[in-house]
Amino acid sequence: MKLFSPVVLRIGIAVVFLWFGFDQFIHTKDWIGYVPQSISDMLSLSATTLVHINGVYEIIFGIALLLGFYTRLSAFMLAIHLLDITYIVGYSSIGVRDFGLSVATIAVFLQGKDFLSLDRYMSETVSDGI
Repeated sequence: MKLFSPVVLRIGIAVVFLWFGFDQFIHTKDWIGYVPQSISDMLSLSATTLVHINGVYEIIFGIALLLGFYTRLSAFMLAIHLLDITYIVGYSSIGVRDFGLSVATIAVFLQGKDFLSLDRYMSETVSDGI
């Protein structure tokens, strides 16, 4: 069962990020309140645009993580991103949840490729001379 543990964690975390990423397009108005006005002002972008950019970011890296494609890079980018969100949200039930998801994503980063990741398949293909 230990063999499946990293796979389940990687896929589970990826699905969480994909859900949040897609939800930011489906229910954009629900997410606008989480965008600090100072960030919107500093970047001269509307809160809606920032929510969509964030959604794209989470979808791209979420798909990569789901497939195990550049697993470490994808997990690192998502963990750093979520740690920043956790900091912005602050100490609350949402912040604690996001911190837990950040730590789980860091665990995926530390593990790297697993036996069902595209990274492992690609490294074996390259080493086989294909």
